[in-house]
Order: sequence, then C-alpha cells, then structure tokens
Amino acid sequence: MKILFAGPTLPDAQALVGTDIELRPPAVQGDILRATQDGATVIGLVDGHFEQVAPVWHKEILFALSQGVGVYGAASMGALRAAECAAFGMIGIGRIYRQYAAGELDDDADVALLHGPAELGYLPLTLPLVNVVATLEDLHARQQIDAASAAQLRMAAAEIFYKQRRWPTIVARAKLPEGTDHKRMEALLAGGAINQKRLDALELLDTICSAPDRRRATPEGWAFNSTSLWKRLLNQLAASS
Repeated sequence: MKILFAGPTLPDAQALVGTDIELRPPAVQGDILRATQDGATVIGLVDGHFEQVAPVWHKEILFALSQGVGVYGAASMGALRAAECAAFGMIGIGRIYRQYAAGELDDDADVALLHGPAELGYLPLTLPLVNVVATLEDLHARQQIDAASAAQLRMAAAEIFYKQRRWPTIVARAKLPEGTDHKRMEALLAGGAINQKRLDALELLDTICSAPDRRRATPEGWAFNSTSLWKRLLNQLAASS
C-alpha cells in the first residue's frame, strides 16, 4: 500500500493519485507511525501541520525506514524532514529538498503559507518564500526584472512573516528604484509566478507511482532505538484507536 500525505501544496492530489495511492491529509505527529502500522510499503510526505499541533516526528520516520518502508519527502514538510533524515535512508525529491540538504534553506517557515481548510480546497492565502524566490529567479533569467530589484524583493519577502507574505506586501516593503510602478510590478510577479512547491510535489508523486509496492530490506549501519518517548507515542496511538 502506498500512502501520500498532501494538502495545500497539491490540492488536486485526489484527482492525480488514481487508485494505486491512498491520499491522506497533511501529516501530524503519529501519522507516519500509523501509516506504517497500517501496512504502508511506500510513504510520500509532502505537507504536514506544525503550528497548532505536534509535527511529524523524526523518530516515526526512522521507525518506518527500519521496517523497510520507502519514505520519500518533497516540497514542504517533506523536503525538510528528508534533508534531516537522508542519512538514515529517507529519499528527498526536488529543488526545495536539495536547497535544504545543501544548507541554502534552514528555516521551516521558508515553505510555510497560510491557507484555507480542506473544505475550501486548501485555498492559498499567502506565498511561501520558496515560491517567491523561484519566481524572482525565473523572471530575472528571462530578463523581465533586473538583478537589483530581484534582490530587494527577495530581501523584503524574507523579512515578512509567512502569514502576511503577499505580492503587494512584498513590493511595498522592497527598496525598489524611485519611480517604480508598484501595481505593474505586482502584476508582473503574479503573472509570472512559479509554484516550486507544486512542481516538486508532482515529481514526488511520479516517483512513488513508479516505486515497487513492497517493503525493502531493513537498512544497515544503524538500528532503531525504542526509547521511553517512543513507547509513550505507541501507547497514545493505541489508546486513541
């Protein structure tokens, strides 16, 4: 059984996964463990909650890997956890994962955005920094924006709290050349926007679609340590089931 945890990064995931992959909402602490106990052979982690609830725990990813589950991460929480757990066998996918793995990104908030509930299709209300950066780099490469303006916009975006990061706010705070038409700049950015998180999530989906639907040999070089905190999580899940 293949399981994908996705939400705002890939709001149309249900139409894309077909019948071979079970779609579950953004993961919280315990969900990777539960998926492993449910018999998952492959787990794709894209989205996860992190502010109001406990996020996906590294320990449960290590447990899944120790059971031979193929665990893949990309785009959002998945990219972050893949960079942190790569040494133990978690497989990262996409540009954002590579940026975390290389140390170019190091903040959870770089992939965060404010969005609506599942009932509203996870409607995005703000912009994740990784998408802003990808957009600026693409516009500069296509000579639609000069290097100095791109740098100022990127700096402004990085300083804005993720729940307030929108194109008008970014343009208003950036130290752009005198005489810059802010409305025109906003339209240029919005019209040329690159959704890097979605691109990476689609790459992960392609990867897990083609991955063998079976568990692997257990990893060598390390052994899973069942700590007291781990046993507490097991007891909590058992009590709630």
